[in-house]
Amino acid sequence: MKSFLNQADKKKILERLSDLRPDSSRRWGRMTPHQMICHLGDSFKFTFGEKEISSVSNPITRTVVKWIALYAPTPWPRGVKTRPEVDQEIGGTPPDDFERDRRRLAALIERFTAAAKDAEFRPHPFFGDMSEAQWMRWGYLHCDHHLKQFGA
Repeated sequence: MKSFLNQADKKKILERLSDLRPDSSRRWGRMTPHQMICHLGDSFKFTFGEKEISSVSNPITRTVVKWIALYAPTPWPRGVKTRPEVDQEIGGTPPDDFERDRRRLAALIERFTAAAKDAEFRPHPFFGDMSEAQWMRWGYLHCDHHLKQFGA
């Protein structure tokens, strides 16, 4: 299973991020490539307590949905509504400068993966408490999902 625990998997995500362009074509959804970069950045900021995201966690999302999202051999579904705090049209960080925002996201990914062993990440808004391995799998899958959204 691909995960940020594997340095090669992280390197590939960062390479795909560097291939993303402001005018990359969207395959689904409403976000622009720049909004997606900020969305991912906000999601990583949440793990460090630097961004608030309201919880919709419940026993089903913390068990069945979490297992399916992290371990089922199927791509994440398209069109799942994100939390308003990480929706760039509502409460997410507004896009500023594409290259600067991309560098910030790459730095957040590096920080997220470096902190994993010692971090006490907050409970995920859907999946609740997660282990280091689960956080690293989530981080990889979340980035992969949105990079695929733009063919990167």
